Amino acid sequence: MAKRLVVFNHKGGVSKTTTAYNVGWSLAEHSKVLFVDADAQCNLSGLLLNDDFEAYYLDDATKDQNLKDGVSPAFDGKPVPLQAVDCFSPARNRNVFLLAGHANLSAYDAALTFAQTSNNAITTLQNLPGAFSELIRLTEERYEIDYTIIDLNPSLSAINQNLFLISDGFLIPTNPDPFSIMALQTLKVTLPRWVSWKRSAINLFEDSAYPLRPGTPKFIGTVIQRFNIRKGRAAAPYRNNIDEINEVVGGEVFSALQAAGMALPLQNYAGLEREHFCLAEIPDFQGLLPKAYEAGVPVFALEDEELDATGPVLQGFKERRAFFSDQFQGIAAKVGDLLDHA
Repeated sequence: MAKRLVVFNHKGGVSKTTTAYNVGWSLAEHSKVLFVDADAQCNLSGLLLNDDFEAYYLDDATKDQNLKDGVSPAFDGKPVPLQAVDCFSPARNRNVFLLAGHANLSAYDAALTFAQTSNNAITTLQNLPGAFSELIRLTEERYEIDYTIIDLNPSLSAINQNLFLISDGFLIPTNPDPFSIMALQTLKVTLPRWVSWKRSAINLFEDSAYPLRPGTPKFIGTVIQRFNIRKGRAAAPYRNNIDEINEVVGGEVFSALQAAGMALPLQNYAGLEREHFCLAEIPDFQGLLPKAYEAGVPVFALEDEELDATGPVLQGFKERRAFFSDQFQGIAAKVGDLLDHA
């Protein structure tokens, strides 16, 4: 059975999609990975589809192969069962599969909210809470997926709650600014509340066509991104904000998640608690980023000729490429190990 990782923070601008993309691509060096794009902006779909992005949503053969249309039989009351989506796979990494996003996915949020708060009193809604999980399961089985990476939008919507709760583990990307602390304070209350709802409601949907997936998502850790480096470390004031984020996560946030049964046993973190559960601190990609966008691959997957530079500039690009490769391979290894225990 595939292990599912949800990448989530309700604060925007924290490199959430970038984290999902790079970690998933790194996992796909040795495993089959399904990307699920649940953000209406479809940025993850855009990264993977690259030049084929617009055509994908216009071509009759592919325009219905996405997350929203995949669950539409359940949400629109169609008398047909859910079926696996035909996934796009980029030429540069055939272990990667995309369950594409849709700009109007939020149209289903009101119905899902009603379904998840009606205590199954309305039979026509009983299949909705389990529909997303069933669609993902069918797609995972079709492509023999090892890891599923779910990219959520920055909100506390019912769809985000649902996709969060059907995952095995969750990764919280963040960036070093004061608003990130506020977001963490919200998450430490909201995420346990979501889990509490699932525990009270799961039996209500056990006889539906698509039951809720059992289990409680476990905290995998944080990734801190979007800062500049000076003399080999984060420049001020980023460093102070990073230290504060780590202190809050390693203290009150982890305590709240642990109390809610959303943390692994400490021994499973293999010393990560000494790092305040921060898997890595990733500085800005700078000059590598536009080259990666053009090539349709992560920065660490760029070929030498795609770096398009010579002399000292080329050497600098190569060194940074190697740095980011090591960073994301390290994160992927930690994520894979922790998900095995989730």
